[in-house]
Amino acid sequence: MDYDPIKKGKIDEMPVQPNLLDYERAKEEFRWEDVKKELDWFDGGKINIAYQVLDRHIKTPLRDKIALYWESKDGESEKYSFLDLSKLSNRFANALRKLGVRKGDRVFTYMDRTPEQYISLLGGLKVGGVIGPLFSAFGPDAVKDRLADCEARVLITTPKLVNAIHEVLEELPALDTIIIVNRSKTPYDLEDKKVSYEGLMDEASDEFDIEKTDKEDYAIIHYTSGTTGKPKGVIHAHEAIMGHYATARYVLDLHPEDIYWCTADPGWVTGTSYGIFGPWSNGISQVIYGGGFGAGAWYRVIAKYKVTVWYTAPTAIRMLMKAGDSVANNHDLTSLRYTCSVGEPLNPEAVLWGKDVIGLPFHDNWWQTETGCIQIANYPIQDIRPGSMGKPFMAVTAAILDDNCEKEVPPGQEGHLALKAGWPSMFRTYWNKKELYESRFKGEWYITGDRATMDEEGYFWFVGRADDVINTGGHLVGPFEVESALIEHPAVAEAGVIGIPDPLVMEVIKAFVSLKDGHEPSDELMRDIKRFARKKLLAAACPRQIEFVSGLPVTKSGKIMRRLLKARELGLPEGDTSTLEE
Repeated sequence: MDYDPIKKGKIDEMPVQPNLLDYERAKEEFRWEDVKKELDWFDGGKINIAYQVLDRHIKTPLRDKIALYWESKDGESEKYSFLDLSKLSNRFANALRKLGVRKGDRVFTYMDRTPEQYISLLGGLKVGGVIGPLFSAFGPDAVKDRLADCEARVLITTPKLVNAIHEVLEELPALDTIIIVNRSKTPYDLEDKKVSYEGLMDEASDEFDIEKTDKEDYAIIHYTSGTTGKPKGVIHAHEAIMGHYATARYVLDLHPEDIYWCTADPGWVTGTSYGIFGPWSNGISQVIYGGGFGAGAWYRVIAKYKVTVWYTAPTAIRMLMKAGDSVANNHDLTSLRYTCSVGEPLNPEAVLWGKDVIGLPFHDNWWQTETGCIQIANYPIQDIRPGSMGKPFMAVTAAILDDNCEKEVPPGQEGHLALKAGWPSMFRTYWNKKELYESRFKGEWYITGDRATMDEEGYFWFVGRADDVINTGGHLVGPFEVESALIEHPAVAEAGVIGIPDPLVMEVIKAFVSLKDGHEPSDELMRDIKRFARKKLLAAACPRQIEFVSGLPVTKSGKIMRRLLKARELGLPEGDTSTLEE
């Protein structure tokens, strides 16, 4: 597909001068040692993420700045300064210490996005715990798998969700304490290891001697789902804050006066790296919305809080597109100056829609739970090539390797996307899965599991997960390319593409398509979509089959679960579906 680049415009005409002014020069000069000097370290080279995001600011004029604007799904609102959050997280850290929590203990949250979740996570870091945020939509088995795997000692949840824990409590012998956050004042009993969050906080001091953790001490564990077997726990260390801080500044382009909104739940790595650590380590005010997706509700949040920088997921953008331009036009979105996306590659159509309807193109970026922070991005000072992941972050070495992951391939040739190991936020291990961790590296390279290409100008282009790529008649076809073409059709809202076995050509391409409001499935529409795709794609890449569906299986992080589409199509085991969005 050919899209003209979206020109960056003149820097002196931008509403705010970008933090990154010269990418090529920064590539030459950027050093992690210089970033290190901008953070506050304890004696002996020790560092604690919670200190960087909260406590260091209370020594400065930022102490009284609003850190958190919280809006519930029902319109209830609260706000907290950096000083407020520092004291409240100190209280929770004291409560945890009184409960016997020590450095290295696993402390998990299982709750909706309320201020107490953020306070609990930061208090857990202050006491030296390894925090683990879980999605509130998880069922009992999904929670059990994660808590049991890492032998979590403490779980913070709510009266609404605690019943799910009761179902699996006997299978969690390491779980000592369940702390109940009772915003709604719902009656509940204090049996079965339960204690009151409110009671603990009332009794605790707001002064706390923070645990001075080593930069290699474990800080956070995020579980990612695999095709088969149990979820695997990705571990990051306290040193990761260097990556969060630098990329929030130079990729998300956060400035002191910004009002920032990351739509991700902390159960997803984006919701911690860029919903807690990145913005607050830079002293930025941010909005947290406790409700689910709704085009009108989201636009109201932007207008009410005058959000300037917005970070969201491609699936959400496509859902906004599906809701129609008129919904966006009914709200004042003029406060926005910069918009970004992550989760799945952003279709070119969505980039252009942002420019046409919101007035700003979305700047896509790429990273993984394992990388901990953004690795490849579109920057405000560069032209956007719609559909491209962008260029590597200044301190990142990215390459496309051959099928044996041994040699770099020339520009334009597809291969394995790999990163040279050694950045501060790189994951340290998979919990209790050392061999699996080691299998992700080959020599100096971390093998991401994604296939991509790099063009002559150094822009990277996503093709698909290595196990998603379709081999049809000897042609390797990336599902994202086909999905992007289908989404350009005026009737198509979402598309998911898989390969299904064929005795003649090995695999044929099948597309699952959901339609925009006002369009109904029909044989005529199916033929029209196929004709449209043939104009956009090589013949081998055109879908042989199209099935209309009401919606696609999508993870809570916004990724289309192609392997679930394939499993259902072929009658295979579905594997772990705990991260499936309801």
